[in-house]
Amino acid sequence: MSSPAVHPAVTEWVDECARLTQPSRIYWCDGSEEEYRRLLSEMTRDGTLLPLDPVKNPDSYLHRSHPSDVARSENLTFICTEQKEDAGPTNNWMSPSEAFDKLTPLFRGAMKGRTMYVVPYLMGPAGSRYARMGIEITDSAYVAASLKIMTRMGKVALDHLAGSDEFVRGLHSLGDLSPDRRFVCHFPERQVIWSVGSGYGGNALLPKKCFALRIGSWLARQQGWLAEHMLILGLEDPQGQVTYIAAAFPSACGKTNLAMLVPPASQKGWKVWTVGDDIAWMHFGPDGKLYAVNPEAGFFAVAPGTSSRTNPNLMATIGKNTIYTNVALRPDNTPWWEGLDGPVPAEVLDWQGKPWKPGTIKAAHPNSRFTTPARQCPAISSRFDDPEGVPISAILFGGRRARVAPLVFEAFDWRHGVFLGATMASETTAAATGQVGVVRRDPMAMIPFCGYNMADYFNHWLHVGAKSDEAPAIFHVNWFQTGPDGAFLWPGFGENLRVLRWILARVRGKADAVRTPVGFLPTRDSLDLSGLNLPESSLQRLLSVDRDAWTHELADMKSFFEKFGHRLPEELWQEHDRLARRLEMEAV
Repeated sequence: MSSPAVHPAVTEWVDECARLTQPSRIYWCDGSEEEYRRLLSEMTRDGTLLPLDPVKNPDSYLHRSHPSDVARSENLTFICTEQKEDAGPTNNWMSPSEAFDKLTPLFRGAMKGRTMYVVPYLMGPAGSRYARMGIEITDSAYVAASLKIMTRMGKVALDHLAGSDEFVRGLHSLGDLSPDRRFVCHFPERQVIWSVGSGYGGNALLPKKCFALRIGSWLARQQGWLAEHMLILGLEDPQGQVTYIAAAFPSACGKTNLAMLVPPASQKGWKVWTVGDDIAWMHFGPDGKLYAVNPEAGFFAVAPGTSSRTNPNLMATIGKNTIYTNVALRPDNTPWWEGLDGPVPAEVLDWQGKPWKPGTIKAAHPNSRFTTPARQCPAISSRFDDPEGVPISAILFGGRRARVAPLVFEAFDWRHGVFLGATMASETTAAATGQVGVVRRDPMAMIPFCGYNMADYFNHWLHVGAKSDEAPAIFHVNWFQTGPDGAFLWPGFGENLRVLRWILARVRGKADAVRTPVGFLPTRDSLDLSGLNLPESSLQRLLSVDRDAWTHELADMKSFFEKFGHRLPEELWQEHDRLARRLEMEAV
């Protein structure tokens, strides 16, 4: 596609990038289905993609990335603000001048012999005042095709830009894929992203974490909204009324599974509708309510562990028109990963294309993915493309805690809820680190994704919520409490709907709760436990506060807060002190 007639600022920037990277060809993506099919065909011919079985996995492909390029490179990801303090202690920082000096030689001539794809994209529904436009320049056809799935791409984005020059500028090149020459740099003050040396989605699909969260969170603070690492779901009761919930969980805590929850047979008449599984942009509307849009158009989800038992809606979603990355390949040319339905195959090709036998290393990479259109999800919400978004009635925070956190509890108010989010944590598993139970603080599940100092981020949350009397109620959930034998006390998966029902009832003022030092917990009668046959000891653990564990938790919270020095909002220290006093009174 030749260069369209767009704003001079766009063509000037594209020309600047072309002079630096020196591509053999410049192609402007229009986002059409014809273009997408052509990209897939070209990548099939050059071996970038392997076509899967056309009957069992129609219009689907396997991509194998370089073995050194299989996950987000957090240690090579930088926030490049003029002042180091503005990046904060939880981010890697590099000055803009140093970053440009270091990356410019890596980009110089990087696209010689390659095609430069100019990809205009829109984050958010077309016609929405909450949508934001960006352009990614890349030399990866895999990235360009993936952006067709993950964003509203092409003309719809340029139409949104209209006469404005406000767009996020993203420059990406595969480079030589060397980890020694790999960087992902964000310049929030300039709304610029530079990424070189990686083709992995989290590093290369710049609209996703880079724009939607790191640059997005910076813009949100400036403009008075929230860019969050949250799912969005609609919970429909048997009478047909839908209530919308946003939830933030760290990795390995079931975010996508909750977003696509299928109600079990015991929950007759209830439905869950998926608005988004990963990112929420939230604004207070004229009526004082908080509205959320999903800025993405697709799902970029982890494959291992996904099955018809854990997430039947996602399994139905990926049945066609899907790009699989770093999964294994069965002899019948269908994808496979650990945890998939059915028996373990006798032999497959592993994620690197090598013969694999059961009982050896993992066949699919633990971070293998699929990129698939959201509209294929059987539970996709009718308001997925609503320009105004959906009204959020409750916000959930949660992590993987074996002992400390009860099954569910409600914050006393917005400020206390921000404290719950700011102190959110998960415990590691042996598979992740070799150590079990190591607590990692991950406030609002944003530690890897906040584009500025998290102390200022907490302050922004406090101020945003104070603007409205209609702010959502805030809750904390924990599906992962374990007993002495290490087994989970709560069945999880579809049964989590029982917890969502209690949350919904609380929002509507129709459920009882008991006040505890940490928040409002369900009474036994207010939480539907029928048919679960939970042992009394399990129920006691799920719906009680372990004072000793929480007292220990206070010290760890304090150490985390101290990292932020004088910039940490005083309100959070006050909440910390109030929790300490409530726990002391409980012991009297």
